[in-house]
Amino acid sequence: MKISFRAALALLVIFLAACAAPAPKSKPDSPLILISIDGFRADYLDRGLTPNLSALAADGVRAEAMRPAFPSLTFPNHYTLVTGLYPDHHGIVNNTMVDPVLGKFSYKKSAELSGRWWDGAEPLWVTAGRQGVRSGTMFWPGSDVEIRGGRPDYFLPFNGKMTPEQRVEQVLGWLDLPADRRPRFLTLYFEQVDHESHDHGPNSPEADAALRTIDSTIGRLVDELKKRNLYAKTNMVIVSDHGMTAVSDQRNVLLDRLIDLTHVDLVTAGVLTGLNPKPGYEDEVEKALLAAHDHVQCWRKGEIPARLHYGTNPRIPAIVCAAEDGWQLQTQSFLDRPNARHGGGEHGYDNADPNMRALFVAHGPAFKHGLVVAEFDNVDVYPLLAQLLGVRPEPNDGNAATAREMLR
Repeated sequence: MKISFRAALALLVIFLAACAAPAPKSKPDSPLILISIDGFRADYLDRGLTPNLSALAADGVRAEAMRPAFPSLTFPNHYTLVTGLYPDHHGIVNNTMVDPVLGKFSYKKSAELSGRWWDGAEPLWVTAGRQGVRSGTMFWPGSDVEIRGGRPDYFLPFNGKMTPEQRVEQVLGWLDLPADRRPRFLTLYFEQVDHESHDHGPNSPEADAALRTIDSTIGRLVDELKKRNLYAKTNMVIVSDHGMTAVSDQRNVLLDRLIDLTHVDLVTAGVLTGLNPKPGYEDEVEKALLAAHDHVQCWRKGEIPARLHYGTNPRIPAIVCAAEDGWQLQTQSFLDRPNARHGGGEHGYDNADPNMRALFVAHGPAFKHGLVVAEFDNVDVYPLLAQLLGVRPEPNDGNAATAREMLR
């Protein structure tokens, strides 16, 4: 049968439009659970210690690795995951930082500080709430303060004594609420793998035990979702914020030997060091630090390599130094502290470092089965989450094409 050129062209347009159409959104009653296993390096999945997580990966989508944002630290990357912005853009540029107006921020006391620290970006739970999607956050950096006038519908202040099992029980309790009160976007956070890897090293028996514990907890979550007939319609996105590498006392560069510490205001030290020279000492400090050094590289904040997307935010110190994998730039006074950690593991390194690679696993009715995708940047997680919830995302640095490859 012959058709006209115009009809053929119309059919071609329809075909191309269908190919370009976005993946269908989740059903309105499909819960989305975002799970973070702090410090879970991508290759931990290959240790054979996490059968429940490996089963979800095999039946769903797994990334070869996920590249954290720089710096590969906990607070900056958790906020990146729920805003889709690099730390330089959302403002949580370090676990410890100084703001010209707000003063000093410490992750240990973050819940006591003003939500103004976080309002450089709007997290997904606030965006979802504005669009009629309820949320419940079982610990997530920033979720226990008011940001841009919004909070999760349900949340708890962070409590490290709350066991992984108790955290799962709380999430299940929220899912058991009546439909008109039930959250559809939920988060879970586990810090145990990170803590044991810091204290004992990423290859320690203690780190392996923590992996088994968290995997068992995820197995319990899966079992309970099945009992509630929720498993088949629940989408789970399981991530980590960064990886981990081994450190030792034999791999420290002493900052005291490079500069006179009384001539600077030291903001952070260790894997990532940030400092501001005091007035009158700028040239002296820059000359000392910007010279070539073994195992450490320093930059003026405006000259940090563009690939790191870091260096414009006013909270970033004037000079930033990054240590080589496994090394740290420390002060002698820090190393002499009675409670100083000697050895163990650290993170915060260049986000291209293989040891900083993070976990990404996704499972549920929206995802393909048995798919392994190439490494991608963690800013891409946010547009994926927004699409799963069916909410309009805020402007972000993520690439929505990453989600299209994963979704049915």
